Amino acid sequence: MDHHPLDNRLPGMLRSGKRLRGVFNALPSPAIVEMCGYAGFDFVILDNEHGSANLETTEHMLRAARASGIATAVRCLRHDISRVLDMGAGGVQIPMVGSAEEARDLVQQVRYPGVGRRGSAFSPRAAGYGAFPGAAHTTRSNEGIALIVMVETPEAVEQAAEIAAVDGVDAVFVGPNDLSHAMGFGNDWKAPEVEAKIEQALRAVSGVGQCAGVIALTPEDEDKYGAWGARYFASVTTSLITRAFQQASAAGGRLPSQAGLGY
Repeated sequence: MDHHPLDNRLPGMLRSGKRLRGVFNALPSPAIVEMCGYAGFDFVILDNEHGSANLETTEHMLRAARASGIATAVRCLRHDISRVLDMGAGGVQIPMVGSAEEARDLVQQVRYPGVGRRGSAFSPRAAGYGAFPGAAHTTRSNEGIALIVMVETPEAVEQAAEIAAVDGVDAVFVGPNDLSHAMGFGNDWKAPEVEAKIEQALRAVSGVGQCAGVIALTPEDEDKYGAWGARYFASVTTSLITRAFQQASAAGGRLPSQAGLGY
């Protein structure tokens, strides 16, 4: 068993060519993260852009992910990249990347010297609090931390291929809700004009041999976006939980099957 706190599987998963299914989690709950792992998702994205977790809780959620065997990325703002990585995140997913120049700067922030300009420290959790220091930690981090950038405006869609081609970017994720708002369609990302931009971005990213990602809330969404080149699919924990609660409420407070729940 690999007891290293830094899970370095995500870049290889993104390069595998396989479909990956994960979930955004904005709830500040290590238990929810464990449940995602035990449910069989490939990855969980801890959503520190829109979620309420503080950094201490984020670190506990990373521990829960490692314990339950699920790969992690943290969606965070740029000023939190160093601290999130020092906690042991297996990747970062950065919103609102608009150009290849921005993507190159993010590569520099994520990688240690020799590749980038990330500040070096061996005392945080990512290096086992000093148990796994030095060159081995630097190499594990530079090779094993995923950088996923998000394309969320029409202008960024036009540059999607150039962004995806930046050395050190591991995947490009199309944010359909922000894209839809930026195009003037509110939260209607099923509008034909928005879907055309989503398709354009996914085909551009996959066309340069890069992993393309998008939110897929249904199997039908996944198949449609997969045909456009996507293979990194994310749902949302709050949507899944709310839907289950609504179904249970409509069924008189019970799910169709509660086998295994111990009640």
